[in-house]
Amino acid sequence: MKAGKGKGAAKETKETLKPVDDRRVGKRKAAVKPDKGSKRQVKKVKAAKKDPNKPKRPASAFFVFLEEFRKTYKQDHPNVKAVSAVGKAGGEKWKSLTEAEKAPYEAKAAKRKTEYEKLMSAYNKKQESMADDGDEESDRSRSEVHDDDEDSAEEEDEDDEDDD
Repeated sequence: MKAGKGKGAAKETKETLKPVDDRRVGKRKAAVKPDKGSKRQVKKVKAAKKDPNKPKRPASAFFVFLEEFRKTYKQDHPNVKAVSAVGKAGGEKWKSLTEAEKAPYEAKAAKRKTEYEKLMSAYNKKQESMADDGDEESDRSRSEVHDDDEDSAEEEDEDDEDDD
């Protein structure tokens, strides 16, 4: 009798490889780390460095509201130090506001967005012009290098003829 092979063994391996439904429990499954002896090594992808000159994205209407709400909440509740408590209270207050009450915050957010778009267009133009300048210089240097190679090859041919 073969205990290790057959349908029963295949069924066991499928069950062990089958992911556990942790969503109901609320737990996350730990990421599987590759063994040191494995043949394939996983390359880490480095994130591109962020440009410090790039304009920051504007705040949404909710965050514009939260800026003002945070000040009043701190005055009313000086003992509360947790940021999460302020955020939760702000979220509840935002949900309870009517469209008319939200309108001034949405107008401020729209104004910030238009300013951001202007800054981004200027930033993108600047980036494109810098990229164009870099391309032209590299083309020139390539042509100079190739010209030098051709000249030196011709000189070597002439030197070879003189030796004969």
